Amino acid sequence: QVQLVESGGDLVQAGGSLRLSCAASGSIFRINAMGWYRQAPGKQRELVVMVNSGGITNYGDSMEGRFAISRDNAKNTVALQMNSLKPEDTAVYYCYAAAQSTHWGRAYDYWGQGTQVTVSS
Repeated sequence: QVQLVESGGDLVQAGGSLRLSCAASGSIFRINAMGWYRQAPGKQRELVVMVNSGGITNYGDSMEGRFAISRDNAKNTVALQMNSLKPEDTAVYYCYAAAQSTHWGRAYDYWGQGTQVTVSS
């Protein structure tokens, strides 16, 4: 099992910045991909940005530009820097990881408990 713990969610004014962090722990052989999703009230969970172990990023629609991801493979951590925040960025942000617990095992999806980001106008 792999546990993901997020931190950094807060209330911020529009135009402000916020940095979310996520740390993975547990039975980890390799994390193939790590990233962030978000879910606003009444909406489906959507991809913010993902990064694989080689550093290749994949942004969700309209996410690139104001959001940036950074990953530390050695520490199994990932961070999301969010700039120029808008009220529509208000959501619960979830850390995600696709991780293998053994060399021969398949990768499984893991989710954090979510951290609330609220952007006031």
